[in-house]
Parts: sequence; C-alpha cells; structure tokens
Amino acid sequence: MAGPARFDVAVVGAGAAGMMAAATAGQRGRSVVLIDHYKELGEKIRISGGGRCNFTNLHATHRDFLSRNPDFCRSAFARFTPRDFIALVEKHGIAYHEKTLGQLFCDDSAKQVIELLKKECDDGSVTWMRPCGVTDVVKTDEGFEIGTEEGAVHVASLIVASGGLTVPKIGATPFAYKLAEQFGLAVVPPKPALVPLAMDEPWLKIYGELSGLSLDVEITCGGRKFREALLITHRGLSGPAVLQASSYWQMEESRDPLHVNLLPGTDARAFLATHRQSPLNLATLVAHRWPARFAQAWCTEHDATLPITQLPERKVQELATLLGDWKLQPSGTLGYNKAEVTLGGVDTKGLSSKTMEARTVPGLFFIGEAVDVTGHLGGFNFQWAWASGHAAGEAA
Repeated sequence: MAGPARFDVAVVGAGAAGMMAAATAGQRGRSVVLIDHYKELGEKIRISGGGRCNFTNLHATHRDFLSRNPDFCRSAFARFTPRDFIALVEKHGIAYHEKTLGQLFCDDSAKQVIELLKKECDDGSVTWMRPCGVTDVVKTDEGFEIGTEEGAVHVASLIVASGGLTVPKIGATPFAYKLAEQFGLAVVPPKPALVPLAMDEPWLKIYGELSGLSLDVEITCGGRKFREALLITHRGLSGPAVLQASSYWQMEESRDPLHVNLLPGTDARAFLATHRQSPLNLATLVAHRWPARFAQAWCTEHDATLPITQLPERKVQELATLLGDWKLQPSGTLGYNKAEVTLGGVDTKGLSSKTMEARTVPGLFFIGEAVDVTGHLGGFNFQWAWASGHAAGEAA
C-alpha cells in the first residue's frame, strides 16, 4: 500500500480477538484495516486444542477469569456469549463436539475457525495489511496516524489486539504493553500462565524418570481447586490440573507450594483405617488409582513400602495427611514458549468494561490477551477474545 490511507478503524493483530473486532466493525459499515506483522494468519488458533481449536466453553462466566478486577469481563460476556459464537460456527457449517466440562472443539480442524473469521472479515469489507509491521503510532486531532512498513495509515479509532507474550516463535511481541505505556495506561506485569511448572533436581531424581505418567488429582492453589490430570514431565509438572493451578501460583507473591490431593473424592484417613490390618502395602492398595511406577516411587520416598499392618499408627496418620495434601514446591515455570496465555497485561482500570476503550485516550481500544483478563484452561480465553473483540468492534 503506497502513501497515506484513511480508514475509520485500524485493528493491529489478526488473531482471534483482532479478526472478531475487525469483522464486527466492518459489518457495521465502518471502513476497517487489519494490520499484522506475522506471515501466517491466525497461527495461534491453528495450533490450539491439538489442532482442533477449543473455541469456547459452554459454561464460561466471569468467575473463570483472573484479573485485578475480576468483574471487568462481565459486561462483554453478557453481550456476546458462548451461544453467540456457536451460532457463528453453525452458520459456517462447522461440525463440533463437546469434550469434558463444556469444552467445544471442531470435529475437523482449527483452520475452519480461521476461515470463519476471515470470511466474516471479508463480509465486512475489511482491508488486509499482512505481513506488515507497525513502526509507530501518533495521536492526531482526527484520531491516530499509524506508521507501517507499507506507509502511513490515518484512522479515527485504533483497536490493539496484538496479544501477549506467549509463543514468541509465532510472532508474540510486547507491542500492546509498549503502546499502552506510551499513552499513559498502566500495565500489570505480564507472566506466563496456563504453563507447565519446573521442579528442582532432588524431586526430579525421584520422579523425572516417570515422564509421561499421569494421575487424577485435585490441586489447590490460591483458594481454587482443580480436579483433573497431573502429568509428570522430565522437567517437572504439566497436565490440565497443573496448568490451571499455575496461573494462581503465578499470582501469589509468596509462591506457596501446590497442595495435591492424591486420592480425590476419598477420605484418606478412612481409606487407610479400612485397610489397617491389610497384609498389602500402600502401593498395591492404590494400584487402581495410580500408575504402578508412580506408586512405587512415592511409597519409597515416604517410607511406605511395608504392609499397612506393619506400619506404626503414627506413620499411618502421616501417610493419610500426605495422601490428602502432598505439598509440591515448583522452582519456576517453563516460560512463554510453553505457556498457553499471558497473565497480566493492560490494566483494566484504564479501560471501559463496556467498550474496551481507554478512558483517557478516546478512540484507543485494547482487547483479548493484551488485557489483564486471563481465563482458565478449556476455551475460556477464546471466549474472552470473541467477547472483547465484539465489544470493541461495536464501539469503534
């Protein structure tokens, strides 16, 4: 694109939130340009959900999100619900299915969601500038002048949907945070979230060789409980329960241990009392609940290899406590390359919850992962992308 161009709205970032915002604004009759520096369209969508895109969650509410203002996302969710996005999916003839806990996935491919969004943008006559980097943004009397690698663009409204810092190899940058700070908006320090956790060397010497084993647990962290699978890796912990807990662990300044219930749904004291005279050892008694190799390693670490009947009462009570509350102290996370999303972002105090517009900079909007709103695992972050993108697209 040679020379200056004028549009009503520019959207920076052609991911889930950005394409939703561009399509919504365009279909309102606004002239829209969608700018993205990465060569592939919707790459984060493509790799999501094992390539099938967990595009929403039937049960999504504001309670499934972390933010310094947990109520911030209420308004956007009320006006664009999971059912609204499902209607789009059905409109485009995409077959989908529900997995556990309300998670919806494409039957075929995440590429179908990318095509849906592209078609919705095309229906709104959105102009595409990609791959095309943004070099600078200047506030003008009429709105904004955006410097790009293809020339200047003049717009009345600017929607920033450039995401967070997760998966830098597919184009993640701190663009949104730098722009927010340029215009005097606060940024909650970003951290990797929904991310595997690292364990220290002593722990890995015992459990690291069990990489690939998983077990059903309930993890408590930051006042929230998650009952799903814990996966042991060669570097520490992963699996849905750990990814969920990692966001809360990241929010705690003290970085307290994770509290792991190894027998969720079972009273450990009652369980051991029932088997108090058993000639079997603990590893055998829990064989139906734990992988055998994990049971052997755990029982060896905690001196529980003798038959239950031979253990002193003090030891049995100690094991009961450990079974219900095995404390694990992570040494850190595996970082943005392994994280699903970014915790933190543009502080919601500076944004309208109805429109996503910056309170002190008329015409400037921040949406999606760029904002300090982070969902649980299971389609919640995509629903935030759709809802926040729709809110900004209706207002810009």
